[in-house]
Amino acid sequence: MKSDPAKAAKARALVASLLFLEAGVIFALALWLVGLTIFADSFELPPLLGVLIFALLGSGGLAASAFGYRRGKYFGRSPSVLANLIALGVVSYMFQAQWWFVGGALAILALTTLVATLRAVPTNL
Repeated sequence: MKSDPAKAAKARALVASLLFLEAGVIFALALWLVGLTIFADSFELPPLLGVLIFALLGSGGLAASAFGYRRGKYFGRSPSVLANLIALGVVSYMFQAQWWFVGGALAILALTTLVATLRAVPTNL
């Protein structure tokens, strides 16, 4: 059974676009955390740096996965699946905190990206 290369390239491009969107969301979250810290009543540098570095590394990792997917490489698939499974776990906490709108949007994005990632099989090692 042969797959259509053009169809596979479109599927990988969709996954890459979704991963770039997720990377942008996480980067925006990092900027929001910086702004929140600037306007907070108290300021502690170590927790801010920890969250900021984690958010920037996560954003960079998703962007690297997107570049890998766009080129048809396998190294972008596993981090994409893992990141989206983690995002679905975070959604449960958002629902418990009654952040329905944010949790629902994240759930839709994570599920869409997860399914697209699992369906779009990279072609190159």
